[in-house]
Amino acid sequence: MTDRTRTAFVFPGQGSQYVGMGQSLCDKFPEARAVFEEAEDALGFGLRELCFCGPEADLNRTENTQPAILAVSVAALRALESRCGLKPAWVAGHSLGEYSALVCTGALGLADAARVVRERGRLMQQAVPEGEGGMAAILGLEAAAVHGICAEAADGEVVAPANLNGGGQVVVSGARAAVRRAAQLARDRGARKVVELAVSAPFHCALMKPAAEGLREVLEAVEVRPLSVGVVTNVEAAVNADPARVKPLLVEQVMAPVRWDESVRALVDLGCERAVELGPGRVLSGLIRRIDRSVRNLHVEAPENVDKLPTELGA
Repeated sequence: MTDRTRTAFVFPGQGSQYVGMGQSLCDKFPEARAVFEEAEDALGFGLRELCFCGPEADLNRTENTQPAILAVSVAALRALESRCGLKPAWVAGHSLGEYSALVCTGALGLADAARVVRERGRLMQQAVPEGEGGMAAILGLEAAAVHGICAEAADGEVVAPANLNGGGQVVVSGARAAVRRAAQLARDRGARKVVELAVSAPFHCALMKPAAEGLREVLEAVEVRPLSVGVVTNVEAAVNADPARVKPLLVEQVMAPVRWDESVRALVDLGCERAVELGPGRVLSGLIRRIDRSVRNLHVEAPENVDKLPTELGA
């Protein structure tokens, strides 16, 4: 078995989806097909058709996107497990990706996770009427400066950092008018780039309180089993290996910022030397590269990645 002592598995969140994702894994690996079959049985609709064929508008609906990315990430994980003995010392995921990470540890069953994230997506979508919330990515300012900008721009409304992605990238979230005021202030204060995001809801801010309350009820019926390895959580940017804390942290995560920069730095402090991103896209690999170039980034989302990984690891 390949040494795991300095390896982390990381799992992407919403925004990494694309039509066609997961199809090549399912074509080659029965373990990947089994993941989609189990998820479809749990959800009661054709997840493979949605992932492989779209339409894109349906795939991008939050309640569909979340179980779709979860399924592709776990399919990549199962394919890798079937061909390579590599096991992680730690896991982490970006927002939704934390559920994939928990499936990897055995804390959550795949069927439970699929049902929960579909409901999570629906709750997050419904928490704020469409058109009333917004998000914007601010590049080139430090997180502390963006915190100050949000406080200044709020004017009685909600706007706050939602994704602390590192490398000078902070995403803010809140009421649409407040987000736009923060975006303009960021431009005025010298941000390299500010992009208003095409999102369906203002994630990871106080406006998500109704979603958090609903998610707490959904999670009551879910069994959390012992974790095989610790999860570096979004909320604390620290390792959690206590099953009793999994649900409270997932509930808090809906409203709290994703502390990805600090999470990666925590992994480095623990001794992590390589990160394997499992699932669609390479977003996390890019973020990790900007945060700490000492970490070697690997990626698994297609059969060729699975086949090449042992060679890339020197196994």
